[in-house]
Amino acid sequence: MHYRSREVEQVRPKIAYDCDVLVIGGGIVGLSTAYAITRAAPGTRVSVLEKEPGPARHQTGRNSGVIHSGIYYRPGSLKARYAVRGAAEMVKFCAEYGIAHAVTGKLIVATDRDELPRLHALVQRGRENGIPVRELGAPQIAEYEPEVRGLAAIHVGTTGICDFVGVARQLAGSSGADIRYGARLVRVDRRPEFGVAVETARGEVVRARVLVNCAGLHCDEVARLTGDDPGMRIVPFRGEYYELARPGLVRGLVYPVPDPAFPFLGVHLTRGIDGGVHIGPNAVPALAREGYGWGTVRPRELAGTLTWPGSWHMAGRHWRYGAGELRRSVSKSAFTSAVRRLLPAVTADDLVPAAAGVRAQAVLRDGTLVDDFLIREGARAVHVLNAPSPAATACLPIGREVARRALAALAAAG
Repeated sequence: MHYRSREVEQVRPKIAYDCDVLVIGGGIVGLSTAYAITRAAPGTRVSVLEKEPGPARHQTGRNSGVIHSGIYYRPGSLKARYAVRGAAEMVKFCAEYGIAHAVTGKLIVATDRDELPRLHALVQRGRENGIPVRELGAPQIAEYEPEVRGLAAIHVGTTGICDFVGVARQLAGSSGADIRYGARLVRVDRRPEFGVAVETARGEVVRARVLVNCAGLHCDEVARLTGDDPGMRIVPFRGEYYELARPGLVRGLVYPVPDPAFPFLGVHLTRGIDGGVHIGPNAVPALAREGYGWGTVRPRELAGTLTWPGSWHMAGRHWRYGAGELRRSVSKSAFTSAVRRLLPAVTADDLVPAAAGVRAQAVLRDGTLVDDFLIREGARAVHVLNAPSPAATACLPIGREVARRALAALAAAG
């Protein structure tokens, strides 16, 4: 074995690598990973390929801008650990670089008696995750939100809001990475003994020692192009929002009590950094991975969703929940009724359609909705396969973890 290894070493061709680590995806997780690599290992050459003409054009730039506290997530999970740590780091990062942000706190409000046990469970979960929580009776809700009605609520003081697109731009500018926009990946040639070569739609070839897949809505496709079986498929869910024409009805952030069976938080009210109030999202299946409206249909992507066994298992288990979401999507009156449970003063005329987002939800073959961040490794590759909300909040610790794995793969590659 010793002599064979020397023979291979002698015939191995000299390869001119364009970079040490190649990151696919210029959203907030990919840019945070590039930022973390260059800080942990100065001198490491990092390139980022992003198919759009600028950063943060999809999940990062199409959400409600909330810095999540971590109260919802299972104690010990990556989401819980990274959200709690990430929220504090995000506030510090924004303050350091002058990015618009505010620590507002938020209310989680129970409007039905059957929600009270779930509300109390959230109190316990928050305490286990080290998050300060104040329990409120119905009269105390008005101290925070005079127009909101409920049977009980909890106030979570560490929740905030920020400009995540601004954060992504700062990460890009501070990383020192070579960031190439308009570079859509079409082919990957990975050879474990030599490295990875990526071809873009423009015909450019980028050679790297290690590839990091942070492609968000397309991460499973990139994993398969690399030759790794991701064991899941991204099933896109569109989040539909309205803007409140009377923003004075809401002071801050107001959420319903979520159903723990789903990774969605329900229709909530969010006063953003611009002073406007967004209401949503409604969560419905998207007909394309970037399907921001019912009119956007991509047959190949839709076929991929429909032929994935997990999609049908998921639909069979959760069709009642999905039917309610679809009803609110096609009926503004149904959406208004859902909002009125929290905010009785709102009317249909108060709701102005706003830009939608799409959540990249990983679904396993048996229909399980992956509820934690999912990072897997292959030969000379690290794949981030599930990083929806609260990934923007947690991007700094996620970036460090992905960077750690990428640097370990780089060291192993020699």
